This record gives sequence, C-alpha cells and structure tokens, in this order.
Amino acid sequence: ARKARRFYGGEVDGVSRQLARYVHKTVKTYMPEMNPMMVYRLDRFGRGGHHRPFNDAGYAGIRIMEAHEDYTKQHQDIRTENGIDYGDVLSGVDFDYNAKLTAVNAISLASLAWAPAAPEQVSIGGIVEADTRLQWTPVADAAYYKVYWRDTTSPTWDHHRMIYGATDATLKGIVIDNYFFGVAAVDADGFESMVVFPNKIMR
Repeated sequence: ARKARRFYGGEVDGVSRQLARYVHKTVKTYMPEMNPMMVYRLDRFGRGGHHRPFNDAGYAGIRIMEAHEDYTKQHQDIRTENGIDYGDVLSGVDFDYNAKLTAVNAISLASLAWAPAAPEQVSIGGIVEADTRLQWTPVADAAYYKVYWRDTTSPTWDHHRMIYGATDATLKGIVIDNYFFGVAAVDADGFESMVVFPNKIMR
C-alpha cells in the first residue's frame, strides 16, 4: 500500500490520517468550540507518544491533546525555582477542559461505532482522461455513499457528491491529477464511515 501511494499519490492518506480527518470533522460538527487542529507530524518534535507503537504495527493511531502545552508543568520535577512552580500537580489540572477532551473521544468513538463499515475496496480511473471514475465494493448497511475529493494541498475533504443506488461514479471535468479522492458509506441515520482512499487502479 505504501509503494502504491508513492506512485499514485496519497502520501498523506494512510488510515491514521483518515482517522484524524474523521475526528476533526466530527469535532467541528458537534463541538466546534474545541477548535480542532490537525498536525501532520508523526508525533511531537523530538518526543514520542502512546499512539506511535500502533502506527508502527500498522494500526490507525492518532494523538488528541492540548496544542498549547505548559512546559513548566510537563516533564518537570516538582520544585519552585525563581518564583516559578514546576511540576505536573493536581492543582494544575483543568477538569472542565479534561471533561471536554473526554467528550471529544466519546463523540468520535460513538460516531465510528454507529457508522456503517467503510467500503473495502475503492478503484479509481482517469489516467490521461478529462474525467475521474470511481468504483467501490458495496456496504450492507449503506443508504448511500459520498464520493469526496480535495485539492492536493488541502488537509481536509472539502468537496463531495452523494451517490444513491450505485457503487460507481464519474466526476465529469474533474481531472484525476489535480485532486485526491475517497469514498465513504452513509447509513439511513446519516452516520458516516471513514473515507477510504482508492486502493486499486482501473485502466
């Protein structure tokens, strides 16, 4: 899969990045006050995180965290120095914010649990053509599908078309070279699977 992504595009479209986009979209929808931001790093600069071993083993893994870290509290021995209290202590915990972070995890997990399965295979065609063609395996609980595309410089799925009663679509006038594409399944209640980046080529 990694070799195919390098040749056909999608260098930032592994399953972990799709999960990050899913959580980002879910939080923007249900908890916009959290102002979610995706960071395209494997982890914090020079440091490691609990999700990294999952990535290394081939599983989707992302880190959800506060973007504005207080370095007087993290990775510090408890002490007072030059009038500054160092150390990660209970009095420094913002429990209201932690409750919101718990809610971010809860709504993301609930959305994934309620959603139908994602299409297992998504094929794409359009090499040296004016249109882009997509075809995917059917999903049992899907009421319809969403075909997504985005600029190659965009981190999020910005455009979509809803497809009813079919497992294929032709995007007229949308050139394959200029965008990245994906397909998600949606059930009758509107719950949506993660987007699947094309994993097969149609000639």
